[in-house]
Amino acid sequence: MLNKVFLIGRLTRDPEIRFLPSGSQVTSFTIAVNRPYRVNNEWKEETYFFDIESFGMLAERLGKQLNKGTQILIEGQLRQDRWETASGEKRTKVKVVADKVNIISGKSQEKPVEKEEEPELDITTEPEDFSSDEDVPF
Repeated sequence: MLNKVFLIGRLTRDPEIRFLPSGSQVTSFTIAVNRPYRVNNEWKEETYFFDIESFGMLAERLGKQLNKGTQILIEGQLRQDRWETASGEKRTKVKVVADKVNIISGKSQEKPVEKEEEPELDITTEPEDFSSDEDVPF
């Protein structure tokens, strides 16, 4: 059986960090994924929200590096949680368990990084003459 998911989206909030009784870290967050589509030559867009969980070393890294607005690429698997409420109602929820996460860009509200100006070179001095091999040590 195959259970593989690839998503690109932006975090809707800062990640939530918690720890299992074993001490292993779990990092949870939600991403928004936009789907553009066309109806009668007019472009529209839908937004889907997916809950993501990561465990262990990946969770530790993501907990430090991610924040609201960060655009990421997730490779993971779908997992369905099932439980019963106190009133006896059966519930289910599908989540994505991340195996790999790549950061594409920071927050969408960030100002673009401006390119630093390179220092001007002083080209007024005479160039050295390298035509002689006399000073070469080998």
